[in-house]
Amino acid sequence: MPDEPMPKPSTTERPAPGPSTLESSTPGSSTLESPPAAPRPTLGRILGPGPSQADLMDALRTVVDPELGLNIVDLGLVYDARVEDGRARIRMTTTTPACPIGAYLVDEIRWALLSLDGVVDVEIDITHDPPWSPDRMSDLAKALLGWTR
Repeated sequence: MPDEPMPKPSTTERPAPGPSTLESSTPGSSTLESPPAAPRPTLGRILGPGPSQADLMDALRTVVDPELGLNIVDLGLVYDARVEDGRARIRMTTTTPACPIGAYLVDEIRWALLSLDGVVDVEIDITHDPPWSPDRMSDLAKALLGWTR
């Protein structure tokens, strides 16, 4: 029966589902109510607590000032480090406002922190208030630079 034509699809339009065509599960109501919206997840809830401050500081210790050969934590350049909703927030300084390696340090910090589980972004605030001074260095850094008596 190859000569018989194929039946044509129905072109009858059906009404779109709406309040008048849907039955409610609640007697006496003519509309379907949607369930309450779930709370919107934040990155912090999705990623978990993220790295601790100690984890951040350990990662920052891998960032070395190429002029002095010491890491930025022992040099006292890091004022604050924390993670909020997957974003590592670093507040730091440089030894002088005109420090020529500021951009280099920022790039190295990003690489170091983005390697940590739970960090998806890095925000770095470079400030010179308060200004850096050698007093901020660790005893180890002072000893390595020969600044101890």
